[in-house]
Amino acid sequence: MTQQPSAAIRVSTLELFFDLVFVFTVTQLADALAHDLSPAGLLDVTLILFVIWWMYSGYAWLTNAVAPTTTTRRTLLLAGMAGFLVMALAVPEAFGEYGWIFGASYVVVNAVHLVLFLQAGPAARRMMRVLGPLNLLAAVLVLTGGLLPEPWRHLCWAAAPLVQIVAGYVHPAEMHSITAGHFVERHSLVMIIAIGESIIAIGLGFREVHLDGGAILVAVLALGIAYYLWWFYFAGDDKRAEHVLAGAAEPARRARLALNGWYYAHLPMLLGIVVAAVGIKKTVGHAFEPLHWGPAVALSGGVALYLVGHAAFLRLLGIPGAAYRLAAAVLVLAVVPLGHLVAVAQLAVVPVILAAGAIAEDMPRIRRLGTAGAIGDFGRGA
Repeated sequence: MTQQPSAAIRVSTLELFFDLVFVFTVTQLADALAHDLSPAGLLDVTLILFVIWWMYSGYAWLTNAVAPTTTTRRTLLLAGMAGFLVMALAVPEAFGEYGWIFGASYVVVNAVHLVLFLQAGPAARRMMRVLGPLNLLAAVLVLTGGLLPEPWRHLCWAAAPLVQIVAGYVHPAEMHSITAGHFVERHSLVMIIAIGESIIAIGLGFREVHLDGGAILVAVLALGIAYYLWWFYFAGDDKRAEHVLAGAAEPARRARLALNGWYYAHLPMLLGIVVAAVGIKKTVGHAFEPLHWGPAVALSGGVALYLVGHAAFLRLLGIPGAAYRLAAAVLVLAVVPLGHLVAVAQLAVVPVILAAGAIAEDMPRIRRLGTAGAIGDFGRGA
């Protein structure tokens, strides 16, 4: 029987607290990329985000099945939060002297996840016989990479996501019990927190900048970009996504949809938020100066990556709107040369493109509502 979205099981304040700790890594990743805005720096940030997001998503699946309603569970969840916090603190030197600290914390996060999931019942225990050891293997690879010199360090780090990808497809996914309302809300909350954290990351760049007209203009335009990132995710598609997930009657299909839509498709969205924040941050104090190619590409590329990720998300769930996001992504990338001429030009045009995409997507709905209103008015007049 098809499960409908339920308002009875919602995200607890403790889970929201957990999300706030996790999203601290977004700020740390943005700061790390800002200090090394190069292909190598982007690769490192991507590897870190991949393994961190895998385990955050794992905890979202966990609390969907095992609510933190007892002292033992809350204490264990606190231990997992501590692991995420220490990982976030180690992010700037995750491929340097703090690699072993990051790896050890990651092992703790994985171990706590395993112990908590074993409390979800017999089906979860059978599932974790496959998923648990593979998750721990990925964590050990990250820890080993933190202890080894190059090139072994990066090889171990690259192997960890491969293990996690395999784990996602070889464990018995049909044994997951997914409550659509809670699951979608949890991921929606972490996305809005991540967008908010990107504003904080940009705001930190104003600490030593004189607050003149150019700085204020950058701040307002940055807020406009963040608003449209919010709009494309939350303007109704989150509710439609919940209904699609709830409508997947077969457990295996529901689990596969949850993995592909809320893990893989969300990964480029989060990375896009980080990259775009770095590009915008580089314009602070230089609004009327030309951007170097790196920051200009980061600004547009991050927004485009976010849009492509959300387009993939909609396509996976069969929800319309992917074409508008892909078209906006192409146009946003096309304005990179504007930033190389003067930063504020690119920063101003990007939200205009996003606004145009939002309006274009809304027009069919507005016309339908207008037609319905006209019919209603005609009926009332008759």
